Amino acid sequence: MSVDIFVQMFIFQVLIFWLIWFWDVLEKYYDGGRFVMDQYRDFAFIYDELMDDVDYDRWVEYIEEIIKSEGAEVQNILELACGTGNLTIPLTKKGYDIAGIDISAEMLEVAMEKAEEEGVQLVLLQQDIAELDFDVPNLDCILCACDGFNYLTYDDDLEYVFSKAHELLKEDGIFIFDISSYYKLSKVLGNNTFAEKREDVVYMWQNYFDPEEDLVEMELTFFVKNENGTFDRFDEVHQQRAYETEDILEKLADAGFRDIKAYGDFAFEKPKKDAERVFFVGRK
Repeated sequence: MSVDIFVQMFIFQVLIFWLIWFWDVLEKYYDGGRFVMDQYRDFAFIYDELMDDVDYDRWVEYIEEIIKSEGAEVQNILELACGTGNLTIPLTKKGYDIAGIDISAEMLEVAMEKAEEEGVQLVLLQQDIAELDFDVPNLDCILCACDGFNYLTYDDDLEYVFSKAHELLKEDGIFIFDISSYYKLSKVLGNNTFAEKREDVVYMWQNYFDPEEDLVEMELTFFVKNENGTFDRFDEVHQQRAYETEDILEKLADAGFRDIKAYGDFAFEKPKKDAERVFFVGRK
């Protein structure tokens, strides 16, 4: 058998390998015309530990301040991208009727465990909010907090959710959500590396910002300590879209919302250029 035949066989085997790998990637990450990242899987179970510096009580308080300032009558809330229930649970304790939706089964599992520990009953649904399918109309409030909409990296997806939210709300219902600002994703997080060592968890977080696509890609590597003292390594890649405030305001108006407002960093003022979080409020 000649050398050329061996080379051809080797090339053929390499091609087969890459085709199998590519098909596996398509099956895992490609859905309905878009690539879907496998996010908040392993990370879900240490998410709360790494986010323990976030003042969720203040977040809940601010949401209630918005509701009060708008003079809105709110009893039921649909919370999109509810995660591990850090807002869902305290809002439920305050007497609101809440249904929570999240794409991650693992995040919802943690939320349910926390709710059971605190004696709270939650209604949780696993669903991609980019394909929001909720058939209970006349809602008082729709809420999406903690960057949920930054994970919608396609304009069509965000516009669909805005339109669906408008459809589901009652007349004069209120839509409240926040995003990490363009400034935060492009200047604070983008093209930076973060690391932290804790007693049971070590993590590294590398970010790359693409100004042409307005996307930040976050590569997370974390090591979680076992009972025997060794560490397990987990890796996840997250993508978030950086949206300009004006772009969001325009999309809300196009979806039919009125009395639209944008606030910066938990205040009742217009976002400053260096605001890291922007809150939006719209009425149906």
